[in-house]
Amino acid sequence: MQLAKYIDHTLLAPEATPRDIVKLCQDANEFKVAAVCISPSHLPLSKELLSDKIAIASVVGFPSGAHAGAIKAFEATTAVKNGATEIDMVINLGFVFASMWLELGDEILAVRKSIDKSNKLKVIIESAALADEQVIMVCRIAVDSGANFVKTSTGCHKSGGASVHAVRLMRATVGDSIGVKASGGIRNHESALEMIAAGASRLGTSATRAILAG
Repeated sequence: MQLAKYIDHTLLAPEATPRDIVKLCQDANEFKVAAVCISPSHLPLSKELLSDKIAIASVVGFPSGAHAGAIKAFEATTAVKNGATEIDMVINLGFVFASMWLELGDEILAVRKSIDKSNKLKVIIESAALADEQVIMVCRIAVDSGANFVKTSTGCHKSGGASVHAVRLMRATVGDSIGVKASGGIRNHESALEMIAAGASRLGTSATRAILAG
């Protein structure tokens, strides 16, 4: 298994500096990961900084998801114009807890329509904050709204990050139709392999070196 190919090498700390982003990209080139995941304020990246074989993911509505849908769509459009090839958007959890399923779908679809079909859209659902029935419903709506991935977590929510149970449930819900990204709290080789065995096709982590060291 080429474990690095599952990894979105991530730096979303609000205090991250341009120098930190340079180091992130240097490490990503060394590890040959699938993508880097950064805040939109760090775009665009210099073409010399990152291998063109590594995707550039940027977050939208991060970390709360409580932004207006139009703002999320604008963020996504701007990030793609600045070089992002993948968008990780945080859903509005208020829609979920109020069972506002049409509004949730409209928001995801608005972001999907704001970017090119070639740009992957990952929908962050904060699975640890949700009941299983809510996870299932959100995943179904994400599929219907054109998402390419459902993603467990921002890594910032008080409820926690990824769990094997959530990844397994998300994979069972979406089947093989789209990807599942496990993110939040994946810090070693063993936990990475557990997430992949549960059905994850991507891993969001800042602990890439430790994971690949085994």
